[in-house]
Amino acid sequence: MKQLDIRPIIKAMKETVESHELSERGAYCRWLWQDAKNSRELGINEYGCADAMNILYTINDFYCDEETRKARINALLSLQNKDTGMFVEATHHTIHTTAHCTAALQLFDVKPLYPIKGLHGYMRRDALYKFLEEDVDWNNPWPQSHKGAGIYAALVNSDEITEDFQKNYFEWFWENADPKTGFWKPGYADMAPVANVSHPNGMNSPDATFAFMAGGFHYMFNHEYAKMPLRYPERVIDCCIEMYKNNGLPTHFGKGINFIEVDWVYCINRAARQTTYKHDEVIALIENFAEKYVNYLLSIDYKTHDGFNDLHMLFGCVCALAELQQALPGKIITEKPLKLVLERRPFI
Repeated sequence: MKQLDIRPIIKAMKETVESHELSERGAYCRWLWQDAKNSRELGINEYGCADAMNILYTINDFYCDEETRKARINALLSLQNKDTGMFVEATHHTIHTTAHCTAALQLFDVKPLYPIKGLHGYMRRDALYKFLEEDVDWNNPWPQSHKGAGIYAALVNSDEITEDFQKNYFEWFWENADPKTGFWKPGYADMAPVANVSHPNGMNSPDATFAFMAGGFHYMFNHEYAKMPLRYPERVIDCCIEMYKNNGLPTHFGKGINFIEVDWVYCINRAARQTTYKHDEVIALIENFAEKYVNYLLSIDYKTHDGFNDLHMLFGCVCALAELQQALPGKIITEKPLKLVLERRPFI
């Protein structure tokens, strides 16, 4: 595989983040322009503020003077609900938003101002298991994983996790790993109709297996953070190979700015770290994807591309590039090595 120079992409990412800073220092919007439905919040936004920090950290441009640092932290802290401790935003479930904002604060080694009271009721084993069994809809695994993974990440990133909660959490996932797919939960990938496994952002999956992979990605980064083993890493690899080789991925996979690319790359690459199974084939597929993806990213107009100017979707893109750089040593060229935020704490 030839080397892929992504320095122009990284430069454009930095400029895009800078263009999203508002007049209030340290505050960022998620979008620069309105959509056709007039549904976007163009002012200060939870995902604007969090993902500006996530992107700058990933591209190794996070350091700043003390005044700027304080302004960025205060912008994020101002978005927390003091009564529940949660962060609320219209496009995602509040558990996702809370996990995402606390994860961004963790980059500064800062905890939220208020305890995450909205999640304290799930600290007991019985309440946690009821949540995972009943509140998480396993017929709709992709968006529902925002809750199932976010509950763990939010407590970790706010430094409120307990040893018992962590033990109970990963015991449940070990017992509920699917021996057919390697993801979670047994049997559901066979039963779930395709109509029920779409993403609220409109990114429909071509089959149920993809949705369980995209959802499983969120649980996998929790496992990676906690240094916990996957029960069936070989099946994860088989599923990822099958969907890549046999049109099981969305038609816009590798041809857009979103999270589905990092979902697949992370799942196959991290599963491959736990086994030697099909190692050469895994690397060959990642190389094949990397070349196509980077060529696409080099072809777009960074100033006008709608996804590139959505800081949340742009964050998904840079995470995929960071994971590719890890998976393919010496092949993805940047001025500074990319730093995947998931190596530091869970949740994206």
